[in-house]
Amino acid sequence: MARVDGPAVTSPARPVTRGGREDEPGRRAVEAVWRIESARIVGALARYTGDVALAEDLAQEALAEALVSWPRDGVPTNPSGWLLTVGRRRAIDAFRRRAALDERYAALARGLDEGGTTTGGPPAGTEDVDVLGDPDRMDDDVLALVLVACHPVLSREAQVALTLRVVGGLSSDEIARAFLVPTATVQARITRAKRTLAAAGVPFAVPPREERRERLAGVLAVLYVIFTEGSTATSGDEWLRPDLAHEATRLALVLVGLVPDEPEAHALLALLELTAARFGARTGPDGEPVLLADQDRRRWDRSAIRRGRAALARADALGRGRGAYGLQAAVAECHAVAPSVAETDWDRVVLLYEALGRLAPSPVVDLNRAVAVSMAQGPEAALRIVDELVATDRLSGFHLLPSVRAELLGRLGRTDEARAEYELAVRLCPNPRERDLLRRKSAALRP
Repeated sequence: MARVDGPAVTSPARPVTRGGREDEPGRRAVEAVWRIESARIVGALARYTGDVALAEDLAQEALAEALVSWPRDGVPTNPSGWLLTVGRRRAIDAFRRRAALDERYAALARGLDEGGTTTGGPPAGTEDVDVLGDPDRMDDDVLALVLVACHPVLSREAQVALTLRVVGGLSSDEIARAFLVPTATVQARITRAKRTLAAAGVPFAVPPREERRERLAGVLAVLYVIFTEGSTATSGDEWLRPDLAHEATRLALVLVGLVPDEPEAHALLALLELTAARFGARTGPDGEPVLLADQDRRRWDRSAIRRGRAALARADALGRGRGAYGLQAAVAECHAVAPSVAETDWDRVVLLYEALGRLAPSPVVDLNRAVAVSMAQGPEAALRIVDELVATDRLSGFHLLPSVRAELLGRLGRTDEARAEYELAVRLCPNPRERDLLRRKSAALRP
């Protein structure tokens, strides 16, 4: 997240009921259960049917039935068990329909003297299976669901959409609003993702341990992408989308519970918590961006900072050394504990970015390191790093490169050059709130 500054989720459907106020408790209960348990419900149904796409459809059907039944008849004693039971019954109905169809095909085949029959219905011995299972098995179901949604056969856009749908429980409309794309686009991505998984024969199962870490890297990357879009929106009228960022943090917390021995999962959670802690101070009364140097640190979420630091400590306690997310979380921790920008341990931030650049080389990391160098050693040393990035043309079209360069040139008194860089940054910047900020910074330059 290269920066100079260093959803309330509802149910995927709306009930068509009597519409009176008496429906509200039942509807809220449906939304709450779906919010908390959707991944476990879909995962358990996927284990039962062996088909993620079918399981998601069955869960949605059970949800639709709950949206009618619960406001009318009251909330059941075991809401998630009720949804699973309905989903399982719908699965059995689907198996029976398939079996009946197969029998008709077989009869036709026999009539044509082609021989052979096919059978359908639930897998042998599953009629009396307790789809709730034990908690450990359901946690395995959720982990399998996460890994399937982020399978490498899918594009990153498809992984993000499918993760938010089947793991996060968001509707297509909510995902579309979050990423400012048409609902039809999201629905198409999800449909293609399911078809791709089916065509590739991806099994619903937690992969062997030797494959798990590589697959988990993709899951962490998807959650990072979701959070990044929430923390610095690339389009739309708002600079932040906290609901989307908080959804990524919630999913990261779920993932940590599923793989407690993976340090980078804890480190990612730490990074998201420590970054989100600043959200309350990152915008002004009218939604305008407020950069790090101007933020009121009293508005930072101290509870999120404590959670983030605790997650980073747990990652370190696993004793495998810090990875890319751990190093970024350590940078965020430096900001979180500093009383002010001037009192930040910028030398440590520079060292952390140098380590990150060796572990995961990237021009964006180099740009962040330049910002830290400007604070630790002065703008001239930082400008050399930025000019190297300009010369290599590795961040062409990225508005933060001319934005950072303009800041450094302004501090060096090269005002005309700084204004030119700000103008370039404004042309490249996709977010109107940030464009306004860049214009204000350019106008504030002294002749």
